[in-house]
Amino acid sequence: MAIALDTPVQYVKGVGPTRAGQLAELGVHTVEDLLTYFPRRFDLRRQVQPIGVLRGTEETATVAGEVLDVREQVYRRPPSFQCNLNDGTGSVLVKWFHGLYLRDKIKVGMQIAVSGRVSLYREQVQFLNPSFQVIWDPQATNLDQDELLPVYPAGGGLASGVIAQVIRRVLPDVIDLVDEWFDADFLRRRELMGRREAIAAMHKPEDRQQWAGARRRLAYEECLLMQVGVALLRMREISRPAHPLALSDEIDRRIRARFPFELTGAQDQAVREIAADMARPRPMNRLLQGDVGSGKTVVALYAALLAVAHRKQAAIMAPTEILAQQHYQKVCAYLAGSRVRVALLTGSQKPAQRQAALSSLAGGETDLVVGTHALLSQGVRFSQLGLVVVDEQHKFGVRQRSGIRGKGFAPHYLVMTATPIPRTLALTVFGDLDVSTIASLPPGRGKTTTRIVPQQQMPMVLARVKQELKRGQQAYFIYPLVRESPELELTAAQEAYEELRRSELAAWGVGLIHGQLPAAEKETVMRAFGEGRLGVLAASSVVEVGLDMPKASVIVVLHAERFGLAQLHQLRGRVGRSSEDALCVLVSSTDNPLARRRLEVMAGTSDGFKIAEEDLRIRGPGEFFGTRQHGLPELRLADLVEDYDLLRMARRDAMEIVQGDPGLNAPHNQHLREQVIKAYAGRLELLGGA
Repeated sequence: MAIALDTPVQYVKGVGPTRAGQLAELGVHTVEDLLTYFPRRFDLRRQVQPIGVLRGTEETATVAGEVLDVREQVYRRPPSFQCNLNDGTGSVLVKWFHGLYLRDKIKVGMQIAVSGRVSLYREQVQFLNPSFQVIWDPQATNLDQDELLPVYPAGGGLASGVIAQVIRRVLPDVIDLVDEWFDADFLRRRELMGRREAIAAMHKPEDRQQWAGARRRLAYEECLLMQVGVALLRMREISRPAHPLALSDEIDRRIRARFPFELTGAQDQAVREIAADMARPRPMNRLLQGDVGSGKTVVALYAALLAVAHRKQAAIMAPTEILAQQHYQKVCAYLAGSRVRVALLTGSQKPAQRQAALSSLAGGETDLVVGTHALLSQGVRFSQLGLVVVDEQHKFGVRQRSGIRGKGFAPHYLVMTATPIPRTLALTVFGDLDVSTIASLPPGRGKTTTRIVPQQQMPMVLARVKQELKRGQQAYFIYPLVRESPELELTAAQEAYEELRRSELAAWGVGLIHGQLPAAEKETVMRAFGEGRLGVLAASSVVEVGLDMPKASVIVVLHAERFGLAQLHQLRGRVGRSSEDALCVLVSSTDNPLARRRLEVMAGTSDGFKIAEEDLRIRGPGEFFGTRQHGLPELRLADLVEDYDLLRMARRDAMEIVQGDPGLNAPHNQHLREQVIKAYAGRLELLGGA
């Protein structure tokens, strides 16, 4: 049968049904999948020399030959696996310490090449722990020159060498099937390699420079696909009409009168950008980011009151019930004595309360509603929704972002995050949004110092906390687990709470809060802490986001190495919310150098943006927000930290392409359209009817 890109891989020569099943476990189903299954690195194999010329003093050498025998030394320390290799000019002993895993990979009669340092032992020339390559097809393997050997991600019962063999066989026959997405002028202006050449070079480059050029071309493709999706989403959202809600001097004066303080310069700038968006007849799509404690909630309330001033409803959505309760109480305090009608809607409300809130929303008797993701549920109807504010956007995701908007007139949309967004994620996960940044904190805030201490210094930590409690301050103790796990030797919040209650700190009152507590219990504990009746709060990371307790001046994070940097930064933001100086203690119980590096980043800077960039570098974008469900295709080659310039170029190109051809219907965009449909697989419904 004629081979095409969509031909099932089992029909490729040398594959068959069994190996096709193994490849399927790696996500390789078609010839095209096989072509785009790229090596993760290359090893340099030097030109092969005859075994008979080895002296036993070579710093590095490569030889190839037939495996004459194999031997396992199981009971020696360390255990080893060895074989004798013969190429007709001589034999050499090859030995791998801790190499028993090779018993199923190297067998008598095989042809293999080994590379490494050569030594002499009792007059015997030998290789110790060399790299090796199984030569499956001697006729097709050129051993007479240096070669970059691809190392493929193994799995599904397939070794890297077997995958390399399959790809090496099929590549010459199918590379001509690869289509180019762009014309020659497009490629020339962006200094990009042709697609066919790039895919071939990803598997068999002439040198590392050619491989780098190939990776750049294919990483650009990934970035462009992502940015076209973002551009289509953005165009779809702003194409719907919205109610223009203009800001007048009178409305501005009335809103500012609700706040017992003046807005900072950074808050004023954000307010101007939001007001300009809301005055347009298309929906605002704006991300408001600011470090912990920068005053985003006040800016969000300003936007909500602008909507209410135009007799439209506003909804503020928080990721947890605790945070929704706190927002609700703050809003009620600011609006005391006003005519703005405020309601709370959460999942744990009693049926009668919930029904009353739903009815007043649908009937227009509520102007401003504060709630959790319960606001996204089917039964929620608004009379005239003018603005949606989502706090801690990364807890929701791109698909949910679209879910609340409904049909007809679109509400204006403001999302907030105290997790500073690295530049590359601002272009991807949040790429459909304009960005406002509150870069400074309100005046009069104290300084927060961060210390890293080992577990054995906990008595000193408790003594310092006791000092703060004596001064009338409060403390958090944060733990990564709610209850002890047999698998993880971590102090659990429940057990730690009991321990704190038996300590000297018990005199100031100890409370416990975690995600598994019923909502009513959480509210009781948080109220007691907020009113100062509890001096110490033992908690899981449920306090990570948004809680505002000005009297809390110490936070102790146990097993701090278990938390991500962005999460630690959020936790640290729970203290230092008044004029008092604050202390963040990171208690570590590991010697792992990577974990230590992360904690030292925390101790070395309070700049959330620097921390976010480092967190992205260490953990990768998929885990940065604790979720992969952002609705965008995964990147296999592009690096969101290192490829910022490439991503920015792709964004410019994507915006230009989508503005000129929103349906990607032009003949020259057909390849791109096919790839967008394939990459998003209906997840964001970007191309209507596609």
